[in-house]
Amino acid sequence: MSFVLTETAAGYALLKSSDKKIYKSTTLVQDLNSSQKVASQFKIAAFSKFDSAANALEESNSIIEGKVSPQLEKLLKECTSSKKATLVVSDTKLANAINKLGLNLSLISDAASLDLYRAIREYLPDLLPGLTDQDLSKMSLGLSHSIGRHKLKFSADKVDTMIVQAIALLDDLDKEINVYAMRCKEWYGWHFPELAKIVTDSVAYSRIIIKMGIRSNCFETDFADILPEEIEERVKSAAEVSMGTEITDIDLLNITALANQIVEFSAYREQLSNYLTSRMKAIAPNLTALLGELVGARLIAHAGSLISLAKAPASTVQILGSEKALFRALKTKHDTPKYGLIYHASLVGQATGKNKGKIARVLAAKASLALRYDALAEERDDNGDLGIQVRSKVEERLSILEGRDLKTSTKINKNDPKFNITEARAYNVDADALPDVSMKEVDSDDESDDESVAIKENTKKEKKEKKEKKEKKEKKEKKEKKEKKEKKEKKEKKEKKDKKEKKDKKEKKEKKSKKRKIDEDDDEDIKNEVPVKIPKKDKKDKKDKKDKKDKKDKKKKDKK
Repeated sequence: MSFVLTETAAGYALLKSSDKKIYKSTTLVQDLNSSQKVASQFKIAAFSKFDSAANALEESNSIIEGKVSPQLEKLLKECTSSKKATLVVSDTKLANAINKLGLNLSLISDAASLDLYRAIREYLPDLLPGLTDQDLSKMSLGLSHSIGRHKLKFSADKVDTMIVQAIALLDDLDKEINVYAMRCKEWYGWHFPELAKIVTDSVAYSRIIIKMGIRSNCFETDFADILPEEIEERVKSAAEVSMGTEITDIDLLNITALANQIVEFSAYREQLSNYLTSRMKAIAPNLTALLGELVGARLIAHAGSLISLAKAPASTVQILGSEKALFRALKTKHDTPKYGLIYHASLVGQATGKNKGKIARVLAAKASLALRYDALAEERDDNGDLGIQVRSKVEERLSILEGRDLKTSTKINKNDPKFNITEARAYNVDADALPDVSMKEVDSDDESDDESVAIKENTKKEKKEKKEKKEKKEKKEKKEKKEKKEKKEKKEKKEKKDKKEKKDKKEKKEKKSKKRKIDEDDDEDIKNEVPVKIPKKDKKDKKDKKDKKDKKDKKKKDKK
């Protein structure tokens, strides 16, 4: 017997094939190219219906994970007999799981069975009585939605995708507002150039343009809701003696439209920032308490999701965002970076010098702990108590490293009562009067001044001593380096000289041995030489030459 296991949105279908070796057929596509051929080849042996949508989702997840559910196991046991049967399964993982059950089945799950399943799925309504094509499509659609929701684990409070999009939009808005503000100041600066130097805030600048219009209206306009009194006076006095050119109504209309855009974008940016804060407190309250909304959101956005960030070790969280510097350092074999996005956290900002790296490491370790609690804890913690606790520990560590108390502290005791305002007191005008200062108070002030001067002098002296020590140390190190270098050079020179001398000696020895050999060869040649007889004629010629030479010498002497 040969069976084919088919999973549908309605339930499990076990189809019995009339041909035992249908899956081995080489002409499978031609044999199953119509509903009549498929219906004649396969008959339904058993069908296990899903009771509800939740049951269908549960069974589908089991199949996706490659597990055999109790419902499927029951169906297979009912159909198996004493005689061994063949079962064709589409998923290899599921086939392995069924094989482990120890049923009397020969399992087949390979590429050849794909064409078989393609034909069965195409003509499935004809094989299942009581189910139409429309019913199956509706069931499939509902089941696919359920699986999608299950995979996303949809929850209004736990959607970290919103954070990723919100922080990206916030960064884009900051850039846009900055570009628009620069353009607005440059544009309106032709008419009122002095305003940009007095009012530096872009939103306030834009609101002034909207309210004032042309600078001649400055004296009639009240800026009390935009600027403080002192700056308002400065703006009005600058408008009186401004060096700007005149502009037309059309120019002013376009500049005002741009200013309106800046104000609207700024208002939306503030709204988006509040939304991001509320989302971060809902999704990662402990991380928010430890690092802040922006840094936490940027870390989540960089990792892709809260779960991905929670899975990362503390060392990865520490350098997240500095990948370019990290790979450059690894390539050039230099020191790797100490921090990435975590550098912008307030606690790292409070540290000085070398302590920044240490605090970044401690903060990354605690942030990793807070992240795992936020992402994977069974009980929700909306107050961020763990984040507050670990932040206080990091602050303690920072104060030990810095040797001073921090300006702000987040130590919160749960048992402390909440601060409540019990009464509203009126403003006391008499408190503005200065008290009489006695001579004793003056003396004490003088003493305190002297003490402060002495403390300052001591600190200066200490700084000077430290500086001198540092300079001495540097000089000593330089001197030692120089001496080492000189010693090394001398050693190298000596080695070179010795090598040269050895080489010269060797060459001399070789030359001497060669010369000696040549001399020995010459002596042997002389010994072996046969004496040559000089002919008489040559002897006579030589004698004549000698006589002539003697005569010449004699003549020279006579002349003298």
